[in-house]
Amino acid sequence: MVRTRIAPSPTGEDLHIGNLYTALFNWAFARKNNGQFIVRIEDTDQKRLIKGSEERILKTLQDFGLDYHEGGRQSERLDIYKKYAEELVTKGHAYYCDCSSERLRQLREEAVKQKKTSMYDRHCRELNLKEGESSVIRMKIPGDTKITIKDLVRGEIIIDSNTLDDQVILKSDGFPTYHLAVVVDDHLMEISHVIRGEEWISSTPKHLLLYEFFGWELPIYVHIPLLRNADKSKLSKRKHPVWSSWYLQQGFLPEAVLNYLALMGWSHPEEKEIFSLEEFVKVIDLTRLSTVGPIFDIKKLEWMNGEYIRLMSSDELAKKITEFFGKEYSTDIIKKTAPIIQERIKTIKEYDEYCRFFIDAPKKYEIDLAEYKESLIKVTGALEKIAEQKWQADQIGEAMQAVAKESGLSFSKFFMAIRVGITGKKVTPPLNESIEILGKAETLKRLAESTK
Repeated sequence: MVRTRIAPSPTGEDLHIGNLYTALFNWAFARKNNGQFIVRIEDTDQKRLIKGSEERILKTLQDFGLDYHEGGRQSERLDIYKKYAEELVTKGHAYYCDCSSERLRQLREEAVKQKKTSMYDRHCRELNLKEGESSVIRMKIPGDTKITIKDLVRGEIIIDSNTLDDQVILKSDGFPTYHLAVVVDDHLMEISHVIRGEEWISSTPKHLLLYEFFGWELPIYVHIPLLRNADKSKLSKRKHPVWSSWYLQQGFLPEAVLNYLALMGWSHPEEKEIFSLEEFVKVIDLTRLSTVGPIFDIKKLEWMNGEYIRLMSSDELAKKITEFFGKEYSTDIIKKTAPIIQERIKTIKEYDEYCRFFIDAPKKYEIDLAEYKESLIKVTGALEKIAEQKWQADQIGEAMQAVAKESGLSFSKFFMAIRVGITGKKVTPPLNESIEILGKAETLKRLAESTK
């Protein structure tokens, strides 16, 4: 069975957008192959844990529709890691080290002075130390060995073992480091494909050695490219919103975000840009992944989100708006306004920017209406003459057109003044339809206010 996983650490506010990107490819590949997608919480770095982060990570995955089989928390499996670390010591592939933090600090400082890579000097490697209160367990990296990573996308990557440090795999507090935990967990959870970010390539040789030391079968490795800023730097919160839930809070549709992420370093076999999650599952092919880090462009995501909004029926859009704003807007207002803003908004949140005036009369105006006072009074008089049963966009438009021709103003200035007088803003949904939805009484009231 195909079994994939992501292993987020609950050390941030939520699920990083890069982790969501990785999760998508793991989820889709498992789904295509009738397999299982596992979410394993890697919480061994106890000092950096953020309260509530795990719950937010799992909720975000659910909000994006990526259902999963939970794989538990590493902090609940300490006895397992200790057992396997001690097994490696017994087999001669690891050793106890009791070097003090002060000694290790001095080693690092000396390496910096000599402009060398900081590596442990293997002081304890041949001392055959026993377990002590402050001892750690380190891997015994073999010398002069070529380690070959077989990556489904990148082919063979050969690493010289002499460049690898004798990695700590079990800390003195009984918690494993990432390297031991990830190998033990992937093996015991029968992970068939390790699909993860390319930043883990440098760690993979150590993982391959651990598989060899234990005598376990290797999973298939796929290192996907990292999301990049426009300047090719790694995506970071200094330049981009990086928490996945932020995109939902800003009114991006989950399906649009996932569609966009699917195109990060991967292309549809028919070169499509817009496709459903179900279609992605059908056509996903990991060998189509690029090794070049894709540029995450929020403007392109906004465009795609807008395309999704326009593909909806007006009823579907009204439902999305209602879900987003709750009781802030009445169902009636949303149902009437959804069709007239559908071509304009790029996110659900933008609905409020266009339609807030329907529930809140303007307190200020984006242009000075003093010079348009006479025209606004005439428009008010013309609109008053329309019967309630004929208060419709076309009748409203005809009445205003008649006044506009007499006003001596250009149509653009004339209708801009009416728009601002009623809404307070220069950019709104179509004016005639907006006035119809607003209603006769409220429209006349607002025009009267604008001429005071």
